[in-house]
Amino acid sequence: MKENDLQLRLFKFAIEVIEAVRELPKGTDYLIISRQLIRSSTSSGANYDEAQAAVSKADFTNKVGISLKEMRESNYWIRIIIEISGKNDSWLRLNNESQELMNILGSIYVKTSAPR
Repeated sequence: MKENDLQLRLFKFAIEVIEAVRELPKGTDYLIISRQLIRSSTSSGANYDEAQAAVSKADFTNKVGISLKEMRESNYWIRIIIEISGKNDSWLRLNNESQELMNILGSIYVKTSAPR
């Protein structure tokens, strides 16, 4: 199976999130946020991967929609980390990347869910 550019980008995003989370303080608040962020960032890529094997256009659109929702959640947790831990360059970069990925996924979702 050959991955497309967006699949690779979502995979790299999830890996970068995991690596960045490893550098966070180990307090209870960070632990809760970290778990949520890892779940949502990895889920976004996993759902987009599943969309590539969709059995119908509706199935594809549904999986892309879930991927978009998970990316929106990831962006939310990243923004919280930025606010409570400072404007670290890696978190600002992840914030920017999550916003770009939301835009891409949102565009795909709109195009595939529109009636023809």
